[in-house]
Amino acid sequence: MTADRRVLFVHAHPDDETITTGATMARYVAEGAAVTLLTCTLGEEGEIIVPELGRLAADQADQLGGYRIGELRAAMAALGVEDVRFLGGAGRHRDSGMVGTPANDHPRAFWNADLTEAVGHAVAVVREVRPQVVVTYDPDGGYGHPDHVQAHRVAMRAVQAAADPAFRPDLGAPWEVAKVYWSCVPRSVVQEGARALAAAGERVPFQRPGAVEDAPFAVPDEQVTTAIDAGGHVGRKAAAMRAHATQITVDGEFFALSNDLGQQILGTEYYRLVRGEPGPAGNGHGHGWEDDLFAGLRG
Repeated sequence: MTADRRVLFVHAHPDDETITTGATMARYVAEGAAVTLLTCTLGEEGEIIVPELGRLAADQADQLGGYRIGELRAAMAALGVEDVRFLGGAGRHRDSGMVGTPANDHPRAFWNADLTEAVGHAVAVVREVRPQVVVTYDPDGGYGHPDHVQAHRVAMRAVQAAADPAFRPDLGAPWEVAKVYWSCVPRSVVQEGARALAAAGERVPFQRPGAVEDAPFAVPDEQVTTAIDAGGHVGRKAAAMRAHATQITVDGEFFALSNDLGQQILGTEYYRLVRGEPGPAGNGHGHGWEDDLFAGLRG
């Protein structure tokens, strides 16, 4: 990897990367940074919203995972991301499904993966790519999905292990990641999105969400450290969302998953710095937040 700036995004399923970090990824690609995506499962348990593809489902042909590889490739082409990888190889770990479902007990479920083995696969990527920045989820995985929680565990342990010369020297030279971020959405932004959806009226067919306070992925604004303004790339993000057609419906500036709850497509994406020193405050939407994941790092 020869680019001066390198960032690794660790996500659980195809489509997670686009929903939460797609605009950021497109921005850094456009700026010449090396952007690597590491996805932990194929999303085999996803709910299919395209009726004619329903037979791909886990309880029928169980071919959704393979189909979603194609969706992910198309989405990353829309964002300009070329370095796309799966943890341990495509299909090594299976989508664990939501909490309390039978999918949790599948022998290949990511939730049941041997952590040392999974961390080793992630360390191999970190030591090869040598990112200054790693992006993943918070300890709850954003909303409690087992695979998101496990992706957090693997990413955080891999960052630590990659810097340890005693850990699997066969995987390459040690590498110290300078900054780690957890993706998030400030409550104020969720509120703004809900107001925009309400103002759109009947022209947007999605259901309206309930109380913002009940949104599991929303965090207090004071926990946010970084806002990446990638509004110039929101069109690419929307195109990437459309590529994930089995999972996402897009209508103008809004989208919905299988629950049909409308959300606004964000051109600015938000993060919490949890490892490394914060850079100088940027525009930060009036909050004095960083405006660059690489802020404060030397070239």
